[in-house]
Amino acid sequence: MTGRAALALLASIALIPAASAQPVTREQAMRAAIHPVATEAAMREWLGRVPVTRDWPPDFAETLTGQAPAYIVEMSTAPGCIPCADLWTKLGSLGRRYGWQIRTIGSQEAMLRSGRLGLPWVGHPVAWVRPVSDPNRIVPIAIGTDHAPNLARNLYLAAKMLTGVKPAVGVRGMAKFTGIVGDPTRPNPSKRGH
Repeated sequence: MTGRAALALLASIALIPAASAQPVTREQAMRAAIHPVATEAAMREWLGRVPVTRDWPPDFAETLTGQAPAYIVEMSTAPGCIPCADLWTKLGSLGRRYGWQIRTIGSQEAMLRSGRLGLPWVGHPVAWVRPVSDPNRIVPIAIGTDHAPNLARNLYLAAKMLTGVKPAVGVRGMAKFTGIVGDPTRPNPSKRGH
């Protein structure tokens, strides 16, 4: 095969997928970003794909400990939700380490908050940080469960955002939300036989 023929063949192979690519709809993009899980193994598999924060600003621990009395973390949950239990455990550990209050909120409140922020409701868990004295100033820190270092990073950034202080260089963006949520089709064990 001549060089020119080989080049033409490679070009045609490379262009076939591009020519047949379909634009992605908003619904398809959302489905791709949301990962409902019904087992711990499935949750661990999805978490295995999530990058973990490794770099911390010099004021990280000081900020988390110093800002703890001013803020509360609130999260949604649902019965039988494996990612909810995972997120609750990780936030509880961070709360004990840095002195943050953690509590749950009901599904209705969680959906209202998501709507106020223009976030589509994708399932439990979702977590927010807010000032203890102001239930209307909220910053989402998790949609789905995540690694503890990523959650700590988002707590740090929420505290900085809510105080209006510019975060240290290197940790300006929140860890991306994982979308690892509970499977809404999972049967409720308390409703067997009804």
